[in-house]
Amino acid sequence: MKKILFVASEGMPFIKTGGLADVVGSLPKTLDKEYFDCRVILPYYSFMDQKWKDMLEYRTNFYMDFNWNRCYVGIFECVYEGIHYYFIDNQDYFTDLKPYNGMPYDLGRFAFFDKAALSILPTIDFRPDVIHCHDWQTGLIPVYLNSYFQENEFYRGIKTVMTIHNLKFQGVWDIQTVKDIVGLPDYYFTPDKLEYHRDANLLKGGLVYADAITTVSETYAEEIKMPYYGEGLDGLMRAREHDLRGIVNGIDYDEFNPATDKYIYKNYTAENFRKEKIKNKTALQADLGLNMDPKTMLIGIVSRLTDQKGFDLIAYVMDELCQDSVQFAVLGTGDERYENMFRHFAWKYGGKVSAQIYYNEALSHKIYAGSDAFLMPSQFEPCGLSQLMSLRYGTLPIVRETGGLKDTVEPYNEFEGTGTGFSFANYNAHEMMATVRYAEKIYYDKKRDWNKIVDRAMAADFSWEASALKYQELYDWLIG
Repeated sequence: MKKILFVASEGMPFIKTGGLADVVGSLPKTLDKEYFDCRVILPYYSFMDQKWKDMLEYRTNFYMDFNWNRCYVGIFECVYEGIHYYFIDNQDYFTDLKPYNGMPYDLGRFAFFDKAALSILPTIDFRPDVIHCHDWQTGLIPVYLNSYFQENEFYRGIKTVMTIHNLKFQGVWDIQTVKDIVGLPDYYFTPDKLEYHRDANLLKGGLVYADAITTVSETYAEEIKMPYYGEGLDGLMRAREHDLRGIVNGIDYDEFNPATDKYIYKNYTAENFRKEKIKNKTALQADLGLNMDPKTMLIGIVSRLTDQKGFDLIAYVMDELCQDSVQFAVLGTGDERYENMFRHFAWKYGGKVSAQIYYNEALSHKIYAGSDAFLMPSQFEPCGLSQLMSLRYGTLPIVRETGGLKDTVEPYNEFEGTGTGFSFANYNAHEMMATVRYAEKIYYDKKRDWNKIVDRAMAADFSWEASALKYQELYDWLIG
């Protein structure tokens, strides 16, 4: 039995802010239980929902040297969906109202968490073959394993995987502060290790010392070797390219299933979507105050409203797009200027644009099910989950060819009769608009072709099973 340990700052269903939590919640339970004993370590956040806290059992505690102090480390445990979860408790570090508060505060919290996650292993009697670390918050684990913990035979030979969910976030702060907090010797703060433009970079440390590096799509694994996407670490990514691989995320096919989804107005399948999907659309139009017309093309957007997601492109041509025979259903929060932009267009084009500037899980499902197309023109997108959900619901994605969007959405080719959506290559507002208008043309003039694209979209398989097999191959390769 091969032992795999996941260490992360968030994980479904206990705590979630983004796609990282979906991976940590879904991948361990999808791995083959016959061959892999997979466990997860998370912080014990005081703001976790009480129903999850009630499931946890206190295991034990001890004190650990950290940041010139003796720090309390409490261990709580539960088994959820067949997976052992351990929660590290320390009220000084994990009593905030949200999981991330920005640097330098998060630096101390997650440095403590990383050292504690390694320190509890003998106590819980679990020696992993591989520790799978996620994003900069766990970047110190491969570094600590290389330093302090080498003195203890228990830790020797443990392999590490570092997964980059978004290279933009790296955990960077000045060297002196980091050195004080993490307690590593000067040896580790050189340009070939943690030093980064005269600061210290926790993610870089993890990437230097990990035995393997993954990111969440094949295209993003290639992109981050280039300066435009590499966020200053492209040189390191090129140096480690033989240890780097892209494995696209999956989605939970039980949770996102139009045949059983409890949030949507009318369940439907790939067999009956031609008749039933439209009932979701008219109900959504009614709920959002859009003109009730089953024939008008409805474009959905569920997103953080930020530059990364391509909203500057949408802002540039939104007025023009609103002249077309289309409607927009927008759900999300983010930068104030984009929130206000959508509010403005909802006011200017009442009945054509709905702007829901908040987040609601149930409404997101209704938009995935009720829209005809889904717009996602990201500047960069390590993996992206929204396009996978829209494919699952037969809502055709219109995306920019970057990262996971390029890997998961096959552009429609009307001559070969292939494709599951629509895409454009350059980060350009008019290229995006031309692609939206091409999708409109197919929707209005070639309805039979449109429905065949929907057939292919709903038949695509982006469940976790396919991704889990690739991770299993990686673990086997590391363990040897």
